[in-house]
Amino acid sequence: MVSELEIADVTVDVVFKDIKNVHLSVYPPTGRVRVSAPSDMKLETIRLFALSKIGWIRKNQRKIVLQERETPREFIERESHYIWGRRYLLRIEDHYERGDVLLGHKTIELNVPKEASQSEKREVFLNWCREELRTASKPIIEQYERQLDVQVKRFFIQRMRTKWGSSSPQRRSIRLNLDLIRFTPDCLRYVILHEMAHFIVPNHNAHFISILDANMPAWRTIRATLNYGPLAEF
Repeated sequence: MVSELEIADVTVDVVFKDIKNVHLSVYPPTGRVRVSAPSDMKLETIRLFALSKIGWIRKNQRKIVLQERETPREFIERESHYIWGRRYLLRIEDHYERGDVLLGHKTIELNVPKEASQSEKREVFLNWCREELRTASKPIIEQYERQLDVQVKRFFIQRMRTKWGSSSPQRRSIRLNLDLIRFTPDCLRYVILHEMAHFIVPNHNAHFISILDANMPAWRTIRATLNYGPLAEF
């Protein structure tokens, strides 16, 4: 069940789950606030909890508002794009029968048919990003399957506005944000570890944190890079 609260001019989404503890989160890119609460917790109790955290909420919302954002991508010659944390300049080759992308040392070559529209160029580029991310994810998933003794049956890649990843322990599946392609590979590794750890622990309690600590000691620094790095504007 999902509810909504208005607390001191802040909208809070409340999601009731089969959990023991209440969790508060502020998500980029809009500063959306969400409370995950036990199914039997009263709304008034949640309201008082959120009100007690209003200073923390506003502090994190300000950070997100001030967060650097890339200008919208136009897919034109010598436009900057980030792949795996490195900046590349786009080269447009518009004399091909079908779309393709070639990653060079300092450039990304976008091969498209003649007179391809901006939306068609974007589609070719994002499809390539999706396959690149999928290829990079497979060995990481296999590594953590061995280390955590869990199995991922399926994983999906999609654009996500408020999360870097999500998981369904019951279905043994995870979802990854396509924008992870722009960050260094350790960011992808952290998100995969985080979501797979939820197969063992559903919430973010001490046991969950210990799993992250044991498998990626620097995960807090990597999380900060994701939460406050430049946001994409495709």
